[in-house]
Order: sequence, then structure tokens, then C-alpha cells
Amino acid sequence: MDALPQTPGLGLARSAGALAGLRVIDLTRVLGGPYCTMVLSDHGAEVIKLEPPQGDEVRDWGPPFDADGTASYFLNINRNKKSVGLDLSKPEGKQVLLRLLEGADVLIENFKPGSMEKWGLGYHEVLSKKFPRLVHCRVSGFGATGPLGGFPGYDAVLQAMTGLMSINGTETSGPTRLGTPIVDIATGLFSTIAILMALQERERSGQGQYCDMTLHDCGMALLHPHAPNYFLNGKRPKATGNPHPNLVPYSKFRTKTCEIFVAAGNDPAFRKFCEFLGIPEVAKDERFATNGGRVTNREALTEVLEARFATEDGHDLCRRMLAAGLPAGPVLHVDEAMQADHTAHREMVTELGTYRGLGTPIKLSRTPGGTRGVPPRFAEHTEEVLGKNGFSAEELKALKASGVLVETRKK
Repeated sequence: MDALPQTPGLGLARSAGALAGLRVIDLTRVLGGPYCTMVLSDHGAEVIKLEPPQGDEVRDWGPPFDADGTASYFLNINRNKKSVGLDLSKPEGKQVLLRLLEGADVLIENFKPGSMEKWGLGYHEVLSKKFPRLVHCRVSGFGATGPLGGFPGYDAVLQAMTGLMSINGTETSGPTRLGTPIVDIATGLFSTIAILMALQERERSGQGQYCDMTLHDCGMALLHPHAPNYFLNGKRPKATGNPHPNLVPYSKFRTKTCEIFVAAGNDPAFRKFCEFLGIPEVAKDERFATNGGRVTNREALTEVLEARFATEDGHDLCRRMLAAGLPAGPVLHVDEAMQADHTAHREMVTELGTYRGLGTPIKLSRTPGGTRGVPPRFAEHTEEVLGKNGFSAEELKALKASGVLVETRKK
């Protein structure tokens, strides 16, 4: 079990974590898989990141880069992990992996479906028999079977193919990619859930299992409420911009000082909203008295509210609305959100030495997680990890000489 950070910082782990004692072998790269293993490592799991000779390519996805030349993209999703450079294309590399799996609870990888099987490391044929308690999670674009089985997948491509782009943006802009890689992140989160479910079930059965996680399925799972709207009315959902397709007012408005977003979730909330704004007659107008009416008469209500908000200081108005129990907030830029007082209070910016990243949103009372170590340099922990797993100094020397263990990234 790793020691807690001794250097002062923010958003640091203050306990061994809810997953202390869990060992994860991480063969993933880019975002979905590494996001999953960061969540696990934030809460105490030992994550051994086995990087290919070229390293995880997102080490190069910059600028910006840190002083060591590592991109911000890598830094924010790989803290707390231990890096080993390993060439799995060599038979000896596969033997190293198998030895590491002897003490592991979870294997997660995002190779092209069929790769592990081709290497003689398939779950059903080999790993489940050799390591019956192992939970094997595969993250892929579309899965191994079906019309698109085995094809590669990237976040934006899946945003396009699952319909997410079609309901983002406006009628003028056309389908628009979400500004955050939502499919990759969601796949990482769903994969975390799948792994924890499998581990929970293992407590009863004593058996591991295979988690088949795809960007396609996880992207589809994000289509609420647009897919259920289509299921019910048969109409193709369209991009509405900021307004909600089922709820009004639930949108962005201009004020004297900034843009704000307000949300009235039901008819009583709308009446309270109008009372607060000093326009109670609006809630009594038959066009706006019910949510169905407000959706139908969206444009007319928007004109009324835009006129009401035009003279307000948006920041002050939102604070007063929140204090009155009315959901509202200023539209902040990323730098403003990072510097907000509540962000600091919730420790959603974590710092350890020169490292800064987004903190864990999972707040546990007895076993709080957080940052334990800075993101690793490539192959930084090779000797430490393998030494703890029974590899002798002579074996390490031979594996390095043969190129199975890689100490410097191959470009």
C-alpha cells in the first residue's frame, strides 16, 4: 500500500482509500481507459500502467507541456499511477505481463478487439482459466462482433455516429462536437462502474468476469432525453442550442454584466421564479402557466425574461436567486470556474508540488480519496514494480538488454 503524500498540497488523499489493496494492470492509452484507472487510483487502487515502447501517445498531445515535455492531456488523467515500459510484441513481454497478473485483481486494456487473443492472452481462452478471479475490462470502439465489430473508434467519431452531435449546437450551426470528449469520459466512468460491479459479484461467487465496454454503447447511453422523446413521438430530435427541449425556462439569458443560465423545473418553481423577479402576472398568463404551455410559447416567454434581466448584474442576481432556492448561475469561462471560491472549497483543483489537476468529485466520509502521486514519467517505476513482483536484478538486466523492458520512449 502506497504512503500518503507528505508534501503539502490541495485535494490530496487523506486515507488509504476505499480500494486499498486492489491491484490493477493498466494496458490502456489515450483517454477512456486511463480515465477509469485514474478514478480507481484516486481511491487507493494500485495501478500499474504498462506503456508500449512508444509510450501513451497523449504524452505528446500538446502544447501546453510541462518542464519534462509531457502534455497537459496526459498529466490530468494519469496521476497516482506507476509506469512500466513494456514491449508486449515480444514473447518475453507477454511472460512479464502474465507474472504481473498473478497478483492482480483487474486487467484493463483498449487494444483492437482480437489483439489479446492473437497474442495468446484472450480472456475466455487463456486468462479466465489461468486467473479465475481476474476481472478483465476491454474498452473498444464498437466491440468485437456485429456490423461494426473490430473497427476503431475515437470520441468525436462516436459523438457523430451515436447522434450526440446532431442534438448539440443550433439549427444554424448544424451538428456540433461537444467541447469536452464526453464519450471517452463517459466510457471511463461506465467502465469504472462495470469493474466495481464485477468485483462486488466476485465477493459472492469467487469468480472474475469479462467487461465488454464500448464507446458506441456509452455514447448511446448519454442520449437522454432525446432518444426517449423519439421513442414516444417518433420525431427526429434536433439541436436547440441552450434551451431544453422538454423544459422552459431552462436556458441562457443576457444580463447587464454577463450571461446567466436559469432553470425552473416545474410549475410551482416557475411561480416562485416569477414572484422573485417581481413579475407574478407572467406565471398566471395562460400561455405560461404550465410547462407544456411554456414549451409551446417558448419564444414569447424568452422575450419577457430577456427584457426583465437586461438591467440586472448577473453575478449578483444569480447569488440572490440561489439563496432563494432558485437554480441559476453565471456562465463562467474555464479560468473563472477554476478560480471560483466554491471550487477551492470543494478541492476540485488538486495540487502536489508543481502538479495541478482536477480533483476527484467522489467525496467519501471515512475513506476519502484524492491525489497520491504526480503523473509518472515514462517507465519511471519499472524496477520498483517488477522488483516487488519477484523479478531479480539479473532478470531485469536481461529484459532491458533484450528490449522487452523499455526505458526511453521510441519515437
